[in-house]
Order: sequence, then structure tokens, then C-alpha cells
Amino acid sequence: MENQISKNSDVIEKNTSNPKDAAKKNAPSAMKSSQLMKLFEDELKDIYWAEKALTKAIPKLIENATSEKLIKALKTHLTETDGQVARLESVFELMGKKAEAKKCEAMAGLIKESEGIMADCEEGPMRDAGIISAGQKVEHYEIASYGTLCQFAKILGLKKEGALLKLTLDEEKMADENLTNVANSEVNIDAAEQPAKI
Repeated sequence: MENQISKNSDVIEKNTSNPKDAAKKNAPSAMKSSQLMKLFEDELKDIYWAEKALTKAIPKLIENATSEKLIKALKTHLTETDGQVARLESVFELMGKKAEAKKCEAMAGLIKESEGIMADCEEGPMRDAGIISAGQKVEHYEIASYGTLCQFAKILGLKKEGALLKLTLDEEKMADENLTNVANSEVNIDAAEQPAKI
């Protein structure tokens, strides 16, 4: 009899504690949520710095490019980048935060690399091909960054912020595609035909 009472007590104890345990396991805790939110904000600051840096870097690429198609693609994306900076500021505003930039070491490195490529490549098709190479590395970094931010926004329930970030993600994908089209339609072909200097 005592054993039966003891067993029943254990069952009652387990049943009364289960709802709380289940809630802890199934719902994200405030700690988890705040940690993801902090990471989201840090990533926003990172890409905000990156976009602002690109508004200064892209004009240098334009100055060094010779292909009209490449120049047009870069000018179009410069205009988009200005809009992307403003869009990020809107995301910060929606969150009730001040727009703040944190140096993006990855983008700083990519910009430095692009400067090295331009310095090392002969003016003309070869440099244009190098500019496209550098530009696509930048686009792929941005696609990864905005893709991650969109996923974070979804998990955090930030629908408006996520929608704005998705617009930029789509623009970055299109910019990458445009560079590929310029490379395949003329720049890479011209660079391949240009004899190497010994």
C-alpha cells in the first residue's frame, strides 16, 4: 500500500511539474530571445558600416572601369546602395534604435582587396574583369549577410524589418547577376583575347 501511495505521489509530482518543464522547452526563454536580438542588432550595425563604406568604394571602381556595360551596372548599384543605407536606417528606426555602424572587418578586407586588384591589373578588359571579380565577392558577402538577417528577423517576429531587409537581399542578388551578365557578354571574352605582357 505504501508503495502504491509513493508511486501515486511521484505521478502527481511529475504531472504538476510537466507543464512548466514543457513551457521551458517549447517556448524560447527571454535569455535566448535577447541573445538573438543582440546578435541581430550587431549584424545590422556591421552591414550598415559595410554599405556606407561601399558608397565610397564603388565610385573608385567606376573610375577605373572601361566597359560601358560595367560602368552602367556599377552606377546602378551605387544608387541602390544609397537606398540600402536609408533602408537600414528605417530598420533601426522601426526597432526604436539609433542607426549605429560597427566596423565590418570582412567588408574592409574586401574593399582593400579590390584596391589591390585594380593596382595589379592593366587598364582595360583585364582590370574590368578584376573589378567584376572583386564586386562579386562583395555581393556574395552581402547576400549571406542579408539572408541571415532575414532569417533572424523571421524568428524574432520582426515582420516589417524583415520585409525591408528582403528588398535589399533581392537587390544584391540582382546586382550579382548583372555583373555575371557583363562578364559573360563581353568583359571576360575581351580579357581572354588580350595578350599578356611579359
